[in-house]
Amino acid sequence: MCGIAGIIHRDGGAPHQVGRDLTRMLQAMKHRGPDSTGYAVYRGGGDSYVMHVKLSEPSERDANLAQRTQRQRDQVEARLRASGAQIEGVEGTPRTMTITFSLDDGDLKHLTDAVERVRHTEVLSLGRSLEIFKDVGDAETVSKQYGLGQFVGTHAIGHARMATESDVDIANAHPYWAYPFPDVAVVHNGQLTNFHDWRRRLQRMGHRFQSECDSEIIAVYLAEQMNRGRSLEDAMRQSLEDLDGVFTYICVTEDALGVAKDELGAKPLVLYEDDDLVALASEEIAIRQVLDREIETHDPYEGEVRVWTR
Repeated sequence: MCGIAGIIHRDGGAPHQVGRDLTRMLQAMKHRGPDSTGYAVYRGGGDSYVMHVKLSEPSERDANLAQRTQRQRDQVEARLRASGAQIEGVEGTPRTMTITFSLDDGDLKHLTDAVERVRHTEVLSLGRSLEIFKDVGDAETVSKQYGLGQFVGTHAIGHARMATESDVDIANAHPYWAYPFPDVAVVHNGQLTNFHDWRRRLQRMGHRFQSECDSEIIAVYLAEQMNRGRSLEDAMRQSLEDLDGVFTYICVTEDALGVAKDELGAKPLVLYEDDDLVALASEEIAIRQVLDREIETHDPYEGEVRVWTR
């Protein structure tokens, strides 16, 4: 079932309370996915990189967990420095850490791989604008845990997950970052029927995957297409030719948000658009949480791709 949502302000990059607004949108769709909630939020471009790292899962009950995660923190910082990063700040929760750093010259893939060689550690996101926060629980629970009510930025997407085939944990929560490409993430409602075919193709190109989720395939597919020179819109249009199944997905980059629906158009998405704001979600009730006036919405047609820039 699941619920997806997105919001982008089209005023040239002025900061807005996207964390608060996306929480309201996702909480309104709690009935579609109460198991876990995830956010991909964008602050706007800067010179520094931000990396979000998972250290442990909520289900872990190891008596030595605190000592283990501290060792992980120390090792992550050491590996970043060894890869040429200048660390500017470190924050986190008991299960995650967030590192802000500059990198004068270096390979982001090499840097990410070095961090993930620390046992039990996964990089959830990396970019100059992108930050991914995800955990078990509904939107209000996750937002409170990570302080997302105070997050200001330009655009964001989110996902409320109902687990059907995999565990309820951080690893299987959405959104997914398009490793190793910075600032690209996807949320998705539906199913790819040629998932395994595209996973093998992308693996042969050198990509690795953290999960068995088809949303991660979409993210990496789009980033790979853009890396070859396609625009976001062209990459999304090509995805409708290459990816089979029934799906609606939202993709975000450093300065854009796009939505695509497969040619059957069976997975719902409601869209509101004006000169300043675009908001979209699986249900209209979510959009009404952030607009205090009468609005008109519509459901994009089957096979449609739309992209907006901030």
